[in-house]
Amino acid sequence: MSDRPANGAGNPELAFADIDAATRRLMAALDALEAAAERRRDADRDENELASRIQALGADRSRLADELDGSLVKTRRLERTNREISEKLDAAIGTIRAVLDAGESS
Repeated sequence: MSDRPANGAGNPELAFADIDAATRRLMAALDALEAAAERRRDADRDENELASRIQALGADRSRLADELDGSLVKTRRLERTNREISEKLDAAIGTIRAVLDAGESS
């Protein structure tokens, strides 16, 4: 066993040095704990900001998908209307040619 008394009880200066060293270690540990807690708060804040951004992107995506669906419906309607107008123009041109041809042959 050791000849040294427990906790420096035989030498007050040694006991004070032990307490001082332990206090410094405790203060260093508390500083490290405080720094770790601050890093954790920063990480949580960053995570919350990222979650908010992801939610906003999801809302934008939904809105854009709805707009795209509406545009596709409108495009199909315009294409159908364009075909109908083209058919009517072709019929009108045919009628005009027939009238002109009939007028020339009379």
